[in-house]
Amino acid sequence: MQVIDRRLNQKNKSTVNRQRFLRRYRKQIKQAITKQISKRGVTDVDQNESISIPSKDITEPTFRNGDGGLKERIYPGNKEFDKGDRIKRPPPGGQGAGRRASDKGEGEDDFSFEISSDEYMEILFEDLELPNLKKNQLTKLVNFKPIRSGFNTDGTPSNIDIVRSLKGSLARRIASQSPLKRELKAKEEELSSVTDPDENKALLLEIEELKKRIKSVPYLDTYDLRYKNFDKLPQPTSNAVMFCLMDVSGSMDQQTKEMAKRFFILLYMFLKRTYKDVDVIYIRHHTQAKEVDEQEFFYSQETGGTIVSSALKLMLEIQQDRYPAADWNIYAAQASDGDNWNDDSRICHKILTDKILKLVRYYTYVEITQREPQNLWYEYLKLKENHKNFAMQKIAEQSDIYPVFREFFQKQSVK
Repeated sequence: MQVIDRRLNQKNKSTVNRQRFLRRYRKQIKQAITKQISKRGVTDVDQNESISIPSKDITEPTFRNGDGGLKERIYPGNKEFDKGDRIKRPPPGGQGAGRRASDKGEGEDDFSFEISSDEYMEILFEDLELPNLKKNQLTKLVNFKPIRSGFNTDGTPSNIDIVRSLKGSLARRIASQSPLKRELKAKEEELSSVTDPDENKALLLEIEELKKRIKSVPYLDTYDLRYKNFDKLPQPTSNAVMFCLMDVSGSMDQQTKEMAKRFFILLYMFLKRTYKDVDVIYIRHHTQAKEVDEQEFFYSQETGGTIVSSALKLMLEIQQDRYPAADWNIYAAQASDGDNWNDDSRICHKILTDKILKLVRYYTYVEITQREPQNLWYEYLKLKENHKNFAMQKIAEQSDIYPVFREFFQKQSVK
């Protein structure tokens, strides 16, 4: 038998089932994404992803008939039981109940499927937010709120409006059946006054045909279906700016810089997806700090010595010139390998304590190194003890990036 789907709305007809599947196995999918994101390149963080989850996690519960009743069996080689002894039923799922081996050398332990870039980004950044965000001037940073906006003749089953659909069905049935019912009534009245047998037979056939036509009008047709329509209404919240400070000194080897870039790309994608508009300021530093654009921040090969305080001083200059604290929510994220001059690390501590941490809503520092913590780390530890808006973590390998990122920006209500 060959089944051909001729429905007009066949595109995305499995969307509801797909979304139900993603919700049901969200935990396993998130674990798979966490493992795979460290394998992605810097430029393909937001691409589609092929996900594999254990097939045992998606098995459905089933009912089956067991071996019941009293039975007599002969077991060859029996040395333990005599006639009349009761033998316990073996527990389900015991030895020998495994899956049949593949003759192609491949197992069936994983279930693989592909999620779109939107689904990937939604799962990647769910339950994340900018901490301590407050409303200052409601002008720039905008969230979107879905609002009802009339009805559509096309949509997903989860958005169907039953009452509106039934009203349309009733109106259509009245419009379609009323002429036929009037004609039927006229024929029945005419039949009561006809005496000729042939004419009587013809009228009966016409009446029967009219009744069939009336019954053939469907109770609910696809033309009757109405779906709730939703539009995204911009919800103004607050002005916000994120300062990204990246160490590009000679002590930062290529692998360390690559991990720093991954961290900042995650941050950039999170901000652009979660908030409509947020200013991002990119600062690269070695012995000198420089404000750069996105392209230069991620791809420039410039390097040199290390003076971390140069980046902090430049951040303060930009903030005082363009982002007054009274009007802006100020955030900062810093990435470094921690290698810095001892005297300069103390200067960094002083700048952060006396100025920056009094202005920012939240400041994050990530130290990317496999070595023992450097002097900058110990100076920043003192800040963490006394400032709730300061957070710091260490990254040793690529698999640490995403967990650290989530730890920084996890919603306070779900911690």
